[in-house]
Amino acid sequence: MEQNKRMPFVILAMALGLFMSSLDNTIVSASISQVIQDIGGFEKMSWIFTAYMLAATSTMLVFGKMSDLFGRKLFYLIGISLFLIGSALSGTAQNIDQLIAYRVIQGIGSGAIFPISFTIIYSVSTSPKQAAKMSGIFAGIFGISSVLGPQIGTWISEASWLGWRWCFYVNVPFGILSIIALTFALKESKSDKKPKVDYLGTLLLITSTVLLLLGLEWGGKDYAWDSVQIISMFSGAAAAIALFLWVETKAAEPILPLEIFKNKMVLGTSIVVFCQGAIMFSAITYLPILSVAVMGNENSNGVLTPMMFPIMVGAIIGGFLCTKVPFRTIMIISMGMGIFEAYMLGSITHETAKWTVTLVMIAMGLVVLGPLMSVSQNAVAQSVDMKYMGIASSVVGFWRSIGGVMGAAITATIVNNDLKEKMLDFAATSKMPADQIGKMAKPEVLMQKNANIPPQLVDFMRGALETALHHGFILALVAGCIGLVVAFFVGGDRYVMRQTAEETGKAAS
Repeated sequence: MEQNKRMPFVILAMALGLFMSSLDNTIVSASISQVIQDIGGFEKMSWIFTAYMLAATSTMLVFGKMSDLFGRKLFYLIGISLFLIGSALSGTAQNIDQLIAYRVIQGIGSGAIFPISFTIIYSVSTSPKQAAKMSGIFAGIFGISSVLGPQIGTWISEASWLGWRWCFYVNVPFGILSIIALTFALKESKSDKKPKVDYLGTLLLITSTVLLLLGLEWGGKDYAWDSVQIISMFSGAAAAIALFLWVETKAAEPILPLEIFKNKMVLGTSIVVFCQGAIMFSAITYLPILSVAVMGNENSNGVLTPMMFPIMVGAIIGGFLCTKVPFRTIMIISMGMGIFEAYMLGSITHETAKWTVTLVMIAMGLVVLGPLMSVSQNAVAQSVDMKYMGIASSVVGFWRSIGGVMGAAITATIVNNDLKEKMLDFAATSKMPADQIGKMAKPEVLMQKNANIPPQLVDFMRGALETALHHGFILALVAGCIGLVVAFFVGGDRYVMRQTAEETGKAAS
């Protein structure tokens, strides 16, 4: 009875932490112009996002494993404390270098919050239906806050009585409330056994992840894909991954137990969420450009907003359905719909009716993104030993993030190269300087209200960008096809709670 009374406070603590960490992935994007005007550093602007993403993704698996070894509560509190410290410091930044450093602290904290939130819910839930429902709600919170971030950031940064610093300060009161609620509501037993930490494996994991993500982030933008810098990063990542895999086979307590991937549900789900990440982030990255630069809308709210609530609904429905039907069924439906959605994204033109775009976005959230947010967590949790619950929950978020970065990077390369090629052809026929065209051959140019673009270029650029975006969304189509094929082979399991909450709590510590 006492545990049931504490449950709402545990849920509140997890929900607040998860909402803040996923919101901060995107909230800064809307206030970036105000940030640069205030503290400068335009040339380092991209690092505000890259630093957070690198820190969060590279530490996610580490925190998941540490929570398996030393307890969920301890490492959740460590994570959210780091996140709050990073948030408060980010709001005080006086130059771009300080802000980037503080965003790293924020990102490290975020790397703990996501996986451990789901693990705690599985640990304290008393029935399969309750665990599945709560994981659905939490997955919905993650999805909706990722999309909601830019709009909240716009409102905060444009409010004269707040300003961009409150994009960070707003986390502090909610984070403190989360810490207080969890401290008093969650009770964990202590283990007498001192765990062994895989320090070398941890170092290699972080190194390989950072090098891989940096290569994907910079490739085709800051450096050519065949440049020495990018090839070196990918070569370093490959070497670190190979060494990491070897170390993990020798470690007494590996940071990433490779044996969990012998389970076809874990392996298959990892690939499916990787594909989902590629679809999700390519859409979130380029739909605003499609909306404003091609369709002529004032902002991207009309495109992204219809996707928000359906993500929550889809995640809750997915969490409920996975106790009734096999995980495989939901994955197949989601990936099949993902193929259709990718085709529709590649068909949107400046003449497409707004209601059609709205329906596409509703379906994207309700069927493609929402259900897999919760089903993937439940599928992996069901398929591993309880002692691996933390690392298993981390695996889902890790592969979705990697898929998102890779999907956005490859889509950007396709779009930018296609647009540049068309613009150079235009320069040749119109006898305009190629270097002038080259500077304008970027999708963001048409989104700038005061961009100094010759009138004869505007119409051509809109058409060229529309075609380039259509070609870019082919990647989402390919990702959907791969995800659909893999979904057929994950097995016929469905969610069933295997242990009581009390037994789970002991295993977690």
